[in-house]
Amino acid sequence: MNANLSAVPGFMAGHARVLDRRRFDLLTGEGSAVGMLSALDGYRNLDGGYGWGLEPDLRSPESQPGAALHAFEVFGELAPVSSPQAVVLCDWLDAVTLPDGGLPFSLPLTVPTATAPWWSGGDAGTSSLQITAVTAAAAQRVAVHDAAVARHPWLEKATRYCVDTIAALEERPHAYVLLFAVAFLDAVYDSHPRAADLLKRLGAHIPEDGRVPVEGGTVDEALRPLDFAPYPGRPVRDLFEPAVIAADLVRLAGEQQDDGGWVVDYARFSPAGSLEWRGAATVRAVGILRANGLL
Repeated sequence: MNANLSAVPGFMAGHARVLDRRRFDLLTGEGSAVGMLSALDGYRNLDGGYGWGLEPDLRSPESQPGAALHAFEVFGELAPVSSPQAVVLCDWLDAVTLPDGGLPFSLPLTVPTATAPWWSGGDAGTSSLQITAVTAAAAQRVAVHDAAVARHPWLEKATRYCVDTIAALEERPHAYVLLFAVAFLDAVYDSHPRAADLLKRLGAHIPEDGRVPVEGGTVDEALRPLDFAPYPGRPVRDLFEPAVIAADLVRLAGEQQDDGGWVVDYARFSPAGSLEWRGAATVRAVGILRANGLL
């Protein structure tokens, strides 16, 4: 089953934030790096970090590690174009990194209203493998085409923290920690000598069908094979049988709604966040389907 790409622009016009509309345009060959960076600038703070709801469930304006992740996603999508703002973001992350090299899950909020409880209740004094791994993974993908990010001391510290912390895991971590640790190991697979063995070890925690229920999530919330291995040609794909990936691609294409967009199965905490997650999920779905030859 193929998705209907022609229905997506209308959905994005009516539901998505400007940033995701710009991302969709660039993905489909209509947009520009300048336009996407201009949209991202709306979430940028003077300290070099990002806030203002760039993470849709974290509405507070101050810079946050969770927003840095999404900024790196944008910088990664710009390849081979690079932006000096990426290395400035590394500077900000370096300033908030804890002594062991990890990032706190979140920093104190100035405006907690409409923010998910896991963000508002984050411990600013304890390193989080979940947020450090997913942020470092996104930064590693930027580092492939941005030498300034690749040699930044923050990325070196974060990478060391993630590798050591993943190696120390003795039981299967929470579903999202597992997902982001796998993403990190996939991102450093070719550059870190321990990545292959650690990826194989973590892969043993993923069932053969690739479905991992999310503890504490909504009733139907689960991670799927394409959450772990969205793109062909990556080492993480070797954790799944080809038929499992093929079936999940059919599922993803079939989840396009009548209005042209996709939905998410996790809880939302504000009217704005509900809309924004659909726009972001739609860009992601289109990107995955295109990369796998279904659009």
